[in-house]
Amino acid sequence: MTDTAHPFDPVTIGLVSVSDRASAGVYEDKGIPALQDWLGRALQNPITWVTRLIPDEQDGISATLRDLVDVQGCHLVLTTGGTGPALRDVTPEATLAVADKEMPGFGEQMRQISLRFVPTAILSRQVAVIRKQALIINLPGQPKSIAETLQGLPDATPPVHGIFAAVPYCIDLIGGPWIETDAAVCKAFRPKTAVRPVRG
Repeated sequence: MTDTAHPFDPVTIGLVSVSDRASAGVYEDKGIPALQDWLGRALQNPITWVTRLIPDEQDGISATLRDLVDVQGCHLVLTTGGTGPALRDVTPEATLAVADKEMPGFGEQMRQISLRFVPTAILSRQVAVIRKQALIINLPGQPKSIAETLQGLPDATPPVHGIFAAVPYCIDLIGGPWIETDAAVCKAFRPKTAVRPVRG
């Protein structure tokens, strides 16, 4: 139930963990809990979570993304896993298949962050797209990497921006809810001309 007295807009977030073995119960999925932990600390909005744990199957991933946006009404969808060069890694292809627009800057920045740690970051193929009024972003599979790419490296010299700083304004521009972040976790950037819409 939505709290109508809450000062911030409710937001519906889809979380998709793509893993053959985790979806089969071979091991515990750590991607969705890591995403919920970070987003739960970063966002001040009331959140409705819609989670999916699915295998590395391109058609199934695309169908899941369409369902989360078109049926479940998610404003933001984050996937984790399936973005490397291995034959079973098809999350980027499945994501691009449902796209209205591609947003290449997100993938570029995620690779820049990861390159601070490992040279194999250039093998990652994360993409981000817009479908209707939702933003879909592929994230890395490891919980530590998820947090680094979302939050950035504020203590680095010079500091490195995380991708989530740009997410709220992107969602503004496609007609989604006004997302408020906790600046201690992630300071969202909006231009001075951005004005929070009055919602009836």
